Amino acid sequence: MTSGHGTRRPGRILTAFLCALTAAGLYGCSGTTAPDPDPTTAPAGRSPLTGLPAEPGPVLAVKIDNVAAARPHTGLGAADLVYVEQVEGGATRLLAVYSSRLPERAGPVRSARESDIALLAPFGRPALAYSGAQSALNPLLAAAPLYPVTESTAPGAFLRSPDRAAPHNLYLRPARALAAAPEAGDARDIGLRFGAAPPDGTPTTASTVRYPAARYTFTWSAADRAWRVAMDGREARATDTGPLTPETVVVQRVTVRPSGFRDRTGAVSPYTETVGEGTALVLRDGRAHEARWSRPSAGSGTSFTTPDGAPLAFAPGQVWIVLAPRG
Repeated sequence: MTSGHGTRRPGRILTAFLCALTAAGLYGCSGTTAPDPDPTTAPAGRSPLTGLPAEPGPVLAVKIDNVAAARPHTGLGAADLVYVEQVEGGATRLLAVYSSRLPERAGPVRSARESDIALLAPFGRPALAYSGAQSALNPLLAAAPLYPVTESTAPGAFLRSPDRAAPHNLYLRPARALAAAPEAGDARDIGLRFGAAPPDGTPTTASTVRYPAARYTFTWSAADRAWRVAMDGREARATDTGPLTPETVVVQRVTVRPSGFRDRTGAVSPYTETVGEGTALVLRDGRAHEARWSRPSAGSGTSFTTPDGAPLAFAPGQVWIVLAPRG
């Protein structure tokens, strides 16, 4: 089950712009309704993250495990956005972003990475739930424009499942996580636009994205009017809502380079660069659209445009952004 949010909490201090500048200095160098006719900022009463009707609500990002032992996931169907990021060994993890709806549980929850800090900067000051981080990364997370939610800071927001082996058995209670971060900022414009599809695009039944040790396939389902997700050749499902079916999938081609951090086995953690510009492929309505993306600074949102520079509107609904290595 999922729950909606109530009205905006009064007295929230919005320091996102200043925090984003700070973050840039620290990290920057290393079922749908009818779409709006024009791809503009989401109007009042609609989520800037999905384009669907929604009350203003705080943003909660959750770092989610994605190895085979962590599947099926819980709570992914309720996310507004799902980011796919490369981690050690060429595997991937997910960063699920919630605001419009909250599932009762989400997970399995795993550790944060340096890339998450820059990726979340455009959201203002969101809550970030994760299982932990390397000791050297903790000061950067503490200084970042976000509210860390961990078992140490909010033990009541987490639980262990007896049905899974550790470390794939840690789950989050999102409502309790947000209660532990009462000043988390509401969803705001991060550059996404929603509306009618561009008049071109290539009819596409399926598209596959490959990482060194992971594979995602998105198959168009006319019945769902959405893309069915497969991970490593198997249908991806959530334990609470069934098949994962985003309305829009963005394959954002980015630079993935070594970071200055290593995991406990000594493997170098990759860093995904989301500030800059490049090419992308936007999947919506059974068609693939070549696109360009641009994010000038850590504090700015990411714009997606057609090759000739016009805003490229997404289909209202859940969006998956697959941060795929260039080349």
